[in-house]
Amino acid sequence: MRSAVPTIGFVSLGCPKNLVDSERLLTQLRAEGYDLSPSYGGADLVVVNTCGFIDAAVEESLDAIGEALDANGRVIVTGCLGARADEIRAAHPGVLAVTGAHDYEAVMSAVHAHLPAPHDPFTSLIPPPGIKLTPPHYAYLKISEGCNHRCSFCIIPSLRGDLVSRPVGEVLAEAERLVESGVRELLVVSQDTSAYGVDLKYRTDFFDGRPLPTRLTTLAQELGRLPAWTRLHYVYPYPHVDELLPLMADGIILPYLDMPLQHGSQRVLKAMRRPAATEKVLTRIAHWRETCPELVLRSTFIVGFPGETEDDFDRLLEFIQQAQLDRVGCFAYSAVDGAAANALPDPVPEAVKQDRLQRFMEIQAEISRNKLALQVGRQMIVLIDEVHDDRIVARGPGDAPEVDGVVVIDGGWDDVGPGDFIDVRVTGYDDHDLFAEPV
Repeated sequence: MRSAVPTIGFVSLGCPKNLVDSERLLTQLRAEGYDLSPSYGGADLVVVNTCGFIDAAVEESLDAIGEALDANGRVIVTGCLGARADEIRAAHPGVLAVTGAHDYEAVMSAVHAHLPAPHDPFTSLIPPPGIKLTPPHYAYLKISEGCNHRCSFCIIPSLRGDLVSRPVGEVLAEAERLVESGVRELLVVSQDTSAYGVDLKYRTDFFDGRPLPTRLTTLAQELGRLPAWTRLHYVYPYPHVDELLPLMADGIILPYLDMPLQHGSQRVLKAMRRPAATEKVLTRIAHWRETCPELVLRSTFIVGFPGETEDDFDRLLEFIQQAQLDRVGCFAYSAVDGAAANALPDPVPEAVKQDRLQRFMEIQAEISRNKLALQVGRQMIVLIDEVHDDRIVARGPGDAPEVDGVVVIDGGWDDVGPGDFIDVRVTGYDDHDLFAEPV
């Protein structure tokens, strides 16, 4: 039986940036007095926040919309796939409304039209940090929307538009509220974190009465003042990123960089329209490690891009062996509807893609194992994610949630919980994770 209070079901798909959009929408819905339902059957309508980055994500989003329609019948669609409203309505003509990514006002207007709010939001109270979809002790902090790059395999600018940075004071105020609510790790995300502030020409903003330029180095310095870890994701290796390394070496922010490099062949990078040169990246990485020996580097790569030859792939393998990256993800190229790369000649057969993916991961697995082996005997501070009767699952400075490994500590403790920091000594490792004992 449905509640007398208007109730919303919510589905969130896609990347952490989409997750932040979902958190903001859920916060606004709760602020206006709507209840949230864990099931379709208990909801008056359902909001589906979609992903449209690759074909598999489009299929997943369309399936989720169909499932919600079958179970509930009243569905509002938002998110990246919302930019392709005709495609959504062709597959599911029964949806109530379709809006684009991070268009919060349009989503709320659609909700109001089909399910009026129970009371005025100005008289409602919710916790200052709002509704979060992550565990209480970490949160994604989105600092900008959109992207100015035009990579040939990517359609993000057509879905989310060009770069729009949030003023630094606004970002810091949100970060402060999150930390005050118990968050102990801030994961900075955007489509291009290195470009933060470029669109605003690094305009001065204010926080705590202090004038601050809207630029990445300043943001990192200020986040480092808070009693929480700060971890940077989606950082292109531009020259000004060098300014961040002393902050990492001094323990102000975590010594961790997530850089989506995508390939190691200059010819393929040019076809991808990527803003990086292989030789310069290797030189920059070497310089970063000199400045901050504790630095952990994560990246993602694509194999089987149209026109990729065996020589190009060999250059990629040579690159990852030279770069010795700590954390690596790799994907076989998948065509994306609307991407410029679809028009490129010489597509790579699927069997060749999968063979190259396997060969790539075998080499990287050995690099990763060797990196983890070097940690044995070292002492580190870890952040607890889970406490079980026989073990604790935590993460070290080099471990981002959900994408990297974990640190497993034997034995149950009665006086610690998720969000606590503890000292451990590393005793062992496997292909992905570390094992440790309390100090």
